Amino acid sequence: MRRTPRAPGHRTAATLALALALTATATAQQPARAEPAPVPGTLTEVRAELERFYHDAEVATDKYNAADEKVTEQEKRVHTLQGQIETAETKLGRLTRLAGAAARAQYRGDSLPAEMQFALAENPEHALDNASLARQAQQATQGVLTALTATRKDLGTRTDKATATLKSLRANRRAKDSERRSVEKHIDDAKKIESTLEKKEIERLAALDKKDADEAQAKWVGTGVLDKVGTDATPAGRKAIAFATRQLGKPYVWGAEGPDSFDCSGLTSQAWLAAGHVIPRTSEEQWRRLKHVPVEDMRPGDLIIYFADASHVALYIGDGKIIQAPRPGRWVYVSPAASMEILGVVRPDA
Repeated sequence: MRRTPRAPGHRTAATLALALALTATATAQQPARAEPAPVPGTLTEVRAELERFYHDAEVATDKYNAADEKVTEQEKRVHTLQGQIETAETKLGRLTRLAGAAARAQYRGDSLPAEMQFALAENPEHALDNASLARQAQQATQGVLTALTATRKDLGTRTDKATATLKSLRANRRAKDSERRSVEKHIDDAKKIESTLEKKEIERLAALDKKDADEAQAKWVGTGVLDKVGTDATPAGRKAIAFATRQLGKPYVWGAEGPDSFDCSGLTSQAWLAAGHVIPRTSEEQWRRLKHVPVEDMRPGDLIIYFADASHVALYIGDGKIIQAPRPGRWVYVSPAASMEILGVVRPDA
């Protein structure tokens, strides 16, 4: 369970010192003692730092995933425009050749080329062999050439702008990736902190997590909200839940979207893809672009968004529970829906 993140600012050295002090104190205990005496405040502080490390890393990864998604979309736009340019150039080349053939034929006093006759005749079986129709054909061809040239120019301008945007988006993605790698170094620090803790301290951390989660859930349930929420999922919602259920026990990995591991939004986006709905890749975009519904109106299959910065998401499965991919070192599992700060609920199949 992660609480509301504190203000940014990594205090890795201080936190490691706390953890080492905690370990040293636990080690100094006599083996005969069943329960090491707790070091006042230190375990709570270490826990808070761990939560913040993981939260910051999740935010950084979410921003990278969002940047990567924008790059992918822009690459598709550029590819489409380039295809339209190639089509326009092919038409321009063909009509330019026809216009040239028509001009040469008129100069020689001949009839229009057979291809031009076929292209411009209302009835392809009839030849366009008089001067009036020849002039009309030339004028029509020139008009088409002018329009196509303008279209080609416009497509070129749009492609240049789209390519420039793509370049900027790729640079932003590189920056976000650099930020993510920097934050992931802090995740290594968090793992070092955890590795310094004694088994009993790790158990105490887990117990604190469970205690806070249970208290938050009890308070939420006590509001009567579960008496109001829907209990029946839509057919698509049931498919999303079935997909997420099959992923239980798979590890959390930053930026992963299956099939062997997931991050939080990788799990929810793939669950709804399996249900036939393409939704945004990141929790922030899921919150921004999907339909919001009041918490008391949610139903199984909806997505619960967590924390003020929309940095975490889980799939509501009913009975006050969610399936989520929590953080590194954990696995996809079922947990209380209110174990974290709820920002709101979105519905992929609204």
